[in-house]
Amino acid sequence: MEIINQKKFTLFLVVVILLIFGLISFFYIRYQIITPLEADSQKQSFVIERGESLKEIATNLKEVKLIRDKFLFEYYVLYKGWGARLQAGQYELSPSFNIPQIAQKIAEGKTTSNEVTITIPEGFNLKQIDARLAKAGLIEEGELLKQPQLEGYLFPDTYYFSPTESLDGIVAKMKANFERKIGQGLKEEIANQGKSIEEIVIMASLLEKEVSKEEDRRLVSGIFWQRLEDNYPLESCATIAYILGVDKWRYTAAETKSDSPYNTYQNIGLPPGPICHPGLSAIKAAVYPQASQNYFFLSKPDGETVFSQTLEEHNQNKSKYLQ
Repeated sequence: MEIINQKKFTLFLVVVILLIFGLISFFYIRYQIITPLEADSQKQSFVIERGESLKEIATNLKEVKLIRDKFLFEYYVLYKGWGARLQAGQYELSPSFNIPQIAQKIAEGKTTSNEVTITIPEGFNLKQIDARLAKAGLIEEGELLKQPQLEGYLFPDTYYFSPTESLDGIVAKMKANFERKIGQGLKEEIANQGKSIEEIVIMASLLEKEVSKEEDRRLVSGIFWQRLEDNYPLESCATIAYILGVDKWRYTAAETKSDSPYNTYQNIGLPPGPICHPGLSAIKAAVYPQASQNYFFLSKPDGETVFSQTLEEHNQNKSKYLQ
């Protein structure tokens, strides 16, 4: 009987300890959630880019010292069922806000009222981005074109800018987004292949303009890389469109002889730089080409890509689809 009572007492003691530990944990977590990082501090701009995950948002909030614990932010958002409701945009937040206040503000999309939203589609070139930023009143027309080295590296996405954002600030955000989207994994794969980021971005820019479907891009990527290995011209119509500033389904023989280092009909190898700003799909296609027996391709007016193994077959397809 004494042994049984001792076991009961031990069990009771364990339960009490667990309850006390649970209560302490509950009140500690509750305190951490409802207590701001700083009681008295200034508001600051915080931008959530389209497509950012809850984990990325929480990490960024922690990095800029708006919250003390990213895991508690994630826990609270999931507890409230707001995981899919967090909205992109530019917010005015402060360390004096607690986690519920910050989470609710983002879930309800209470962005800065005077922010400027700019969407850069995949495949835009520097001139088109310059025109869009100028139309929104963020820069003077032609201002971005003074930095031609940016071509290809301003990641196409939706951005949120203050009306007073400087050109340097705009460029920094877009380049940072490029670095974030490429990621360390892709960079390591590119290095393992013995290629450079520049080569991949140039190739991706061609794929972005040449082909629309992801599976076709990988096949065209395989063709282009094989042609480079064979010292055969890429013959990319997209480069002729870039040179002439005119996009059409077929170019004349005279147009394909345009005098330009970007002319991949007349010059062997990649063009000297990207011809547009490729999206992630095109970049991945450049990194992960699909080998095949095909050596030629064309795009029909409806966007469908037609592949062929021989020049004779390719010429037949041109007569059939591009007349």
